[in-house]
Amino acid sequence: MLDAMRAATQNWFGRIIMTIVMSLLIAAFALWGIADIFRGFGANELVRIGSDTISVEAYREAYQNELQQLEQRARRAITNDEARKMGLDRDVLARLVSQAVLNQDGHRLGLALSDHALAEEIVQDPAFQDPDGKFNKQSFDARLQNAGLTEQRFVDEQRHSYLRRQIITALTDGLKPPKMMVDAIHRYYNETRTVDYMLLPRSAAGIVAPPSDAALKAYYDARKATYRTNEFRKLVVLPLTLQGLSERLGKTDPISTEQVKEHYEKIKAQRFVEPEKRQVEQIPFKTQAAAEAAETKLAGGESFDSLIKDLKLTPKDVNLGIVTKSGMIDPTIAAAAFSLPQGQVSKPVKGKFSWVILRVDKITPSVVTPFEKVELPLRQAMGILRAHQKISKLHDKIEDLRASGKSLTEVAKAMGMTARTVDAVDAEGYDKAGKPVSGVPDLQAVTKAAFASDVGVDNEPISTRDGGTIWFEVADVDPAHQQTFDEVRPTVTAAWIEDQQAKKVTDKADAIVKKLSSGAKIADLAAENHLDVKHNDAVKRSGGAGLTQSEVAQIFDEKVGDSASASDGSGGRMIFKVVDARVPPIDPKAKEFNKILADVKTNLGEDVVGQYLSRLERQLGIKLNQQALRTALGSQ
Repeated sequence: MLDAMRAATQNWFGRIIMTIVMSLLIAAFALWGIADIFRGFGANELVRIGSDTISVEAYREAYQNELQQLEQRARRAITNDEARKMGLDRDVLARLVSQAVLNQDGHRLGLALSDHALAEEIVQDPAFQDPDGKFNKQSFDARLQNAGLTEQRFVDEQRHSYLRRQIITALTDGLKPPKMMVDAIHRYYNETRTVDYMLLPRSAAGIVAPPSDAALKAYYDARKATYRTNEFRKLVVLPLTLQGLSERLGKTDPISTEQVKEHYEKIKAQRFVEPEKRQVEQIPFKTQAAAEAAETKLAGGESFDSLIKDLKLTPKDVNLGIVTKSGMIDPTIAAAAFSLPQGQVSKPVKGKFSWVILRVDKITPSVVTPFEKVELPLRQAMGILRAHQKISKLHDKIEDLRASGKSLTEVAKAMGMTARTVDAVDAEGYDKAGKPVSGVPDLQAVTKAAFASDVGVDNEPISTRDGGTIWFEVADVDPAHQQTFDEVRPTVTAAWIEDQQAKKVTDKADAIVKKLSSGAKIADLAAENHLDVKHNDAVKRSGGAGLTQSEVAQIFDEKVGDSASASDGSGGRMIFKVVDARVPPIDPKAKEFNKILADVKTNLGEDVVGQYLSRLERQLGIKLNQQALRTALGSQ
């Protein structure tokens, strides 16, 4: 259910529905979670829902898991303050509460899942299957270990999860969106409009006389905040990353083609050889005598397929699928199967568990990826590995030099490295020209740390995700300040002229729109203003050829037959008239329609689930231990 809740937020309609659902959950906390009723909690109780509780440890673990996933997606560290601003703490709590509510409801309804059925569900989970679709115990154990779960705890959690799914399925299965809703959404996405329009350029404003000093000063005073600079900092940065070190070593001590080829030969069998595969069929026999009797029938002219029928077997019973030699369980049978020519039948083979007769239906030869195709990525991988072996010692040498009092510039010189000087960068990573600063690894982390530091401070180095380190010094601080009128006079003058041009163009466009609305023909008005009339009969809310999104939005704000103007994004105005609007009939077979319908059904289901949860929460009652929540989040 939680995956569905996340997926539902990927479109605008889903976000509306999910806002309702989350509002219901948050409202529940507001109604039952804030008051002196929090007294009397156990030391480890965070939330009490009916007869169930959520412990501080369970909440903290769920919160940390969500935070780690968020950091992995963002590819950077995220502080608790940032996470709370995103609402992560509330989302995690809402999810745990909804799970606890549904667990109790499942118990009330008498829902149960047998051990056998649960085992089948787990075995069929694609996360625990190998490429052939079979359950892989090693993969299962590894995933549980990575998640910090014991097998028993995982099984218990899955049992609750499957029972919750039964409730959700019962609530949502068979839901159909109302026809009026489907029609409205279909109209929104597929309505097509026809417009006639003309473009009134900025040059139509004519020459704008320069402003007087008084007018310009008044314009500046009214917009002073616009002419305030950001704080900028000058930084000295010394990065030591695996990629950078690998590139540096590649120049001073390049890896030869012979070395790469030698490495290729060592790992070729494991990485660059696609093993031979065979489509194998196997008829099992309980005894050697039965296998030899079958061999006699085959020698007498009976076909392999007829033998399968005689033994009351089906093709599915004997088909081993497409297998590799190493992938077959029994080495003796594997050796026999991979020694047969295609289409041939084997003599009886004694396997570990039974006698068998084999047939090879198809052979896919082994394929070797040639050295030339993998030389470059192999060289790069060898370079990274070499850098990984050396980076720790280099890190320690740099730290020793810093401990001796040397600046980063001096450290870089002593190490044969280059320290990068960033003359000016703001907290967002831009220079004074408004361009992104380049050449600094993990710039976001560097600027964040630099703006929390100051000149002369011995800063803690920043660890990169690839195992590298970035050292930095704040060399200078240029505080944010208000630019004086004289400093920005040319910029203010240009802005004033641009505003005046825009006003003149807008006034002229309004006059033309007024004439259009009074019945004048767009062709006549275009000729009068030396403009060209353009026609577009395929404008949808998703866009229209040659039109900006703001122009499209304005077109759909008007009724058919109405006229208006919109900014063209370059200082001019687009003057248009909506000629027609068409909504095609719904095609139940259309891919786009079915996608929309699936989204609507999903979101309706989430809405029903949200309402059901809200009712259950009112019945069970929710009590929240605010002090425990603050402790869990490290707020106190």
